[in-house]
Amino acid sequence: MSPASATRGLAALPAFAAAALIVMVAFVTALANGSEPIALVRLWGILTGSESGLHADIVLGLRMPRALTAFGCVGLLALAGALMQVMLRNPLADPYVLGLAGGAGTGALAAMLAGLGAVAVTASAWAGALISVALVLALGSRSFRGTLPQADEPLRLLLTGIALAIGWAALITLALALAPDASLRGMLFWLMGDLDGTEDFWPPLLGLGVLAAAALVLARDCNVLALGTSRAQTLGVASARVRLYLLIIASAATAFAVTTIGTLGFLGLIVPNAVRLAAGNDQRVVLPVSALVGGALLLLADTVARSALAPMQLPVGAVVALGGVPIFIALLARRSSER
Repeated sequence: MSPASATRGLAALPAFAAAALIVMVAFVTALANGSEPIALVRLWGILTGSESGLHADIVLGLRMPRALTAFGCVGLLALAGALMQVMLRNPLADPYVLGLAGGAGTGALAAMLAGLGAVAVTASAWAGALISVALVLALGSRSFRGTLPQADEPLRLLLTGIALAIGWAALITLALALAPDASLRGMLFWLMGDLDGTEDFWPPLLGLGVLAAAALVLARDCNVLALGTSRAQTLGVASARVRLYLLIIASAATAFAVTTIGTLGFLGLIVPNAVRLAAGNDQRVVLPVSALVGGALLLLADTVARSALAPMQLPVGAVVALGGVPIFIALLARRSSER
């Protein structure tokens, strides 16, 4: 390891330490709080296996799977958001900007409208997300072949995604308009993002680990790509090919999350920007820290949603926005005042 690499690694340690601390606090908070609060001493006994009973069933059977699912899914969305912002060179890009969530939502709502079960809804959501990816690859193929003027490549992809998102939104509106009253509530909850009944947490966690590792392999190229296509090509980075890889990873991350908990926005947009404001623009730090912080923030928001008016649960997406927007604005104002 070169001295420069060692120095960069040491500089990144505070960011990783802070992210790990946030994750630990978020998990403890999520497991200890809810309609039935659990003391920290008892929680420790449950986690170490020295205590059983009703509280152990609540923690291990209900809260732990929900917490792991929430962490994995929004870690995926934050990772996808960071990759999209690099790929499109636009800080306003988010995991849903290329219409992936719209495709998944359309597939899921179509299955609900047909009266199909949970497995079919998930399969239909995956099918819709994959159709969106295929359409982006087909309609934006020139961006991935490098045959467009360099300044137009991210713009063409962005416009393609916006057009697809509008089309999917129209189909979702049509599905909601045609839905019977008995199905409408479930469809709306799915669209808002729903963590109820999430027990199968391994797919999003495994997906997060694999896709985060794949993204880190491309982190150096992402740093170069963020400087602009011309400079990236000068420095030997095949920008069109890297952009294609980033799209595939971000699409898979978004599909894993959306098909598990529905469309939950905001964190995939805000978290990578907040991490950049706090820790700099090195993607080797931004990508993993965004995944950790994004997952932890949803855990905290979900705890508030479950506990504030227990046993009634608030929409977690609304809690995320109400709590996250002021924090992000304060961070942005502090960063501006330091310059």
